[in-house]
Amino acid sequence: MHATMTGADMGRDDGSNSSMMPSADSDHSTGWRVAVTYYTDPLCSWSWALEPQWRRLRYEFGDQMTWRYRMGGMIADWHSFNDPLNSVSKPVQMGPNWFQVRVVSGMPINERLWHEDPPDSSYPACLAFKAAERQGSAVAEQYLRLLREAVMLERRNIARRDVLLALAAECAGADVGKGGLDYARFTRDLAEPQTLDARAIASE
Repeated sequence: MHATMTGADMGRDDGSNSSMMPSADSDHSTGWRVAVTYYTDPLCSWSWALEPQWRRLRYEFGDQMTWRYRMGGMIADWHSFNDPLNSVSKPVQMGPNWFQVRVVSGMPINERLWHEDPPDSSYPACLAFKAAERQGSAVAEQYLRLLREAVMLERRNIARRDVLLALAAECAGADVGKGGLDYARFTRDLAEPQTLDARAIASE
């Protein structure tokens, strides 16, 4: 069963991390549970806008649901990307779209990224998430949050390998359940052919 999440107002988020959250692989209570597949992308501003509701949903109903992430690969490159609904076909046009998301959702977003150092693809961040996911869903969850904060709040270009590795180093020093991300393993997994294969983005 796949559940589709909505933007219902279930809470607000100031962009800071919270440890009061069950992990995707936590020991849920027995019985019937809703299975949620969340199709997302670290570069998607609407996914960032949904964070308060998504976090509150897991906090309040984490023992009644299971969830998994599937990366959407929103922007392969700017030669092929075209969003006619929002009139976006080049990086500079994404800024006003992010501004609109900030106004509508109330979530902090810094759209200047698209004028200063625009990402040329969302694939590197999606594939980096897949590499982190090899170390468990709790580690992947933390790394995804760092990716979102980096691009939405700090204007860091998460299409760049040095940024992805720097975020992995941050995650390696974080307290994630029983341990943080293994940085050496992450760099190895990130170079694996099956990780670099774009088809791995939405794989099981």
